[in-house]
Amino acid sequence: MPKIQNAARRLLTAGGATVLFTAVALGAGGEAQADATGSAAVGTFSYDLHGAGVKVPVGCFLTHSIDGSGKRITAQKAGVDCVGLAAAFSEFCNWRIDFTYADMNNRMYKVSRGKTHPECKGDPLRRNSAQTLPKYGKACARFYVNGKLRATQCHFITK
Repeated sequence: MPKIQNAARRLLTAGGATVLFTAVALGAGGEAQADATGSAAVGTFSYDLHGAGVKVPVGCFLTHSIDGSGKRITAQKAGVDCVGLAAAFSEFCNWRIDFTYADMNNRMYKVSRGKTHPECKGDPLRRNSAQTLPKYGKACARFYVNGKLRATQCHFITK
């Protein structure tokens, strides 16, 4: 048993060193960018679709990515991906993804409402056009199914 623990410890130490080296190498030099990607879990839920009950199991995530620098957003997208059993059994009907923007006091000043998609899809995705925000604060992606908010993921945009 100690041999297995020592081997695991060496592997983790080597992996940690590789990650640290890669992070330092990639982060060294160049202009600072405000690129960010984050995910938020979509909890399990059920909804009614034309009289039939639809259940979404655990295992789906809203992922939101922003590329840019400062208040300038050059690309933004958000989508839902599922893993495990959820990947095989999850389809979202009547879905939409909104992008919202709030100032440093958490006051929402802009909403880019997405189109509601009546068709059912297992991997919803929305892209937003490039823009320059008037204020620092946060940008969020909000995922709705049948008009009900199911997940939110935000990124802070600061100096």
